[in-house]
Amino acid sequence: MKKLPADFVYLEDMYKDSYYPTFLVDKVKKSMEEVVLFLESGTYSIAEIQAKLDEMTIAINDLQEEFDENGSDLETVAREAIGMTVEALLTFFEVDIDVETAIQERDW
Repeated sequence: MKKLPADFVYLEDMYKDSYYPTFLVDKVKKSMEEVVLFLESGTYSIAEIQAKLDEMTIAINDLQEEFDENGSDLETVAREAIGMTVEALLTFFEVDIDVETAIQERDW
C-alpha cells in the first residue's frame, strides 16, 4: 500500500496568502488528510473513493461561513489550491477520477 510522503505539500497557495487564516486552511487540510488516511488503509472501489471525496468536499463547504466570519472566502485562489491538491493526491494514489468529479459536491 502506498503512503503519502511526509513532505507532501497541501494547499500551498492558501498557506502562502495571508487572506486565508492559517487555522482555517488547517481545517481544509484535515479534511483532505482524512481522505489520505482512507486511501492508505486499503484498496477501494472508485465509488467508495468518490463517496469519501464527497464527504471531504461537503466538510470544506461547511467551512465557508467560518471563512466569511474571518474576512476570507473560498474564492479563486482557494478553489485552485484545493483542486491542485486533490489532483496531486489522485495522481499519487493512482485513482482514476477526474478532479472536477472528485470535488463535484463543492459549492464554492
